[in-house]
Amino acid sequence: MAHAKLGGHLTVPNVQALAQALNGSGEHVPERYVVRTEVPSDEEVVTGCAIPAVNLDRLLDPQTSEEELRNLGSACQLGFFQLINHGVPDEVLRDMKRDISEFFKLPLETKKLHEQLPDSVEGYGQVFVFSETQKLDWADMMYLMLRPTESRDMRFWPAQPPSFRDSIDRYSTEAAKVVSSLLRFMAGDMGVDPERLQEMFTGQPQTMRVSYYPPCRQASEVIGLSPHTDGSGLTVLLHINDVQGLQIRSGDGKWLAVEPLDGAFVISIGDIFEILSNGRYRSVEHRAVVNPNKERMSAAIFHQPYPSITVGPLPELVEKGATARYKSVGYAEFMERFFSTKLDGRRSNLEQYRI
Repeated sequence: MAHAKLGGHLTVPNVQALAQALNGSGEHVPERYVVRTEVPSDEEVVTGCAIPAVNLDRLLDPQTSEEELRNLGSACQLGFFQLINHGVPDEVLRDMKRDISEFFKLPLETKKLHEQLPDSVEGYGQVFVFSETQKLDWADMMYLMLRPTESRDMRFWPAQPPSFRDSIDRYSTEAAKVVSSLLRFMAGDMGVDPERLQEMFTGQPQTMRVSYYPPCRQASEVIGLSPHTDGSGLTVLLHINDVQGLQIRSGDGKWLAVEPLDGAFVISIGDIFEILSNGRYRSVEHRAVVNPNKERMSAAIFHQPYPSITVGPLPELVEKGATARYKSVGYAEFMERFFSTKLDGRRSNLEQYRI
């Protein structure tokens, strides 16, 4: 995948180590992490929000599929939903969560054996850092290429704990099955050829960002992950532990704190699907906040189209006189732009392609 080799990001301090050093010292977080002064004071966060739930079992059942398809279509137009009864075995999720948690318990020197190279976003470290004065997120991450399997560079895949690689591989396979089903039903909702849509995602390219958000006593002054939209087609988010922090931007500008359902995936529509659907589906701004007392971990798998395709509104959606709302663009070019700028709020990359 082309975007795995984009360079130019700067190396920044390990936040987990920084948090451990500050814990109990009474010292304030470094100024580069303080973002509260940049956030409008009138921003409102609404807690305990329930985003729509889509039941994959009901989609697959001929007796309930039509009704649940309408539910899926409405959820995709909102941009975020929780997927329940997705069929991924409990043991696959359990092993994935266990091994990610164990990885972040390892000594820093061990984790850094898999750190990023200067010309790649893949590995352990950080991304979207382009200047020495830029405000930084209160998080560390591990970014891996998952599919196609020949794209994997195993030097970035942790060897500890010993079961880590197998756990990620099995989870990747199960997530691909889930997304394959969703693509078929999304095509039905949009009224487009399912085969055409599946062809655009040939091989089901996947990348994964595992995020670790250390606790911070000044949690109200830092941000775990800056507001952004995803440059992917679909994102499948798994909460590794039960500490919440995902917030999505509502149409009236408020931040909605998402309460994940137990065992559910949080699915978000990415920029690519907003373009493909000609704006019918929405790629929604979201961010991650930090807990003052507890660490938070999550794993987001980004499902992407085949690297060489051109992305534009699907022909069936514009051939009957509807106006194309987005320019067509090569996917590689789109992702190059996505990774070449700081995460900066609402759809900064996507808006360049709006007509």
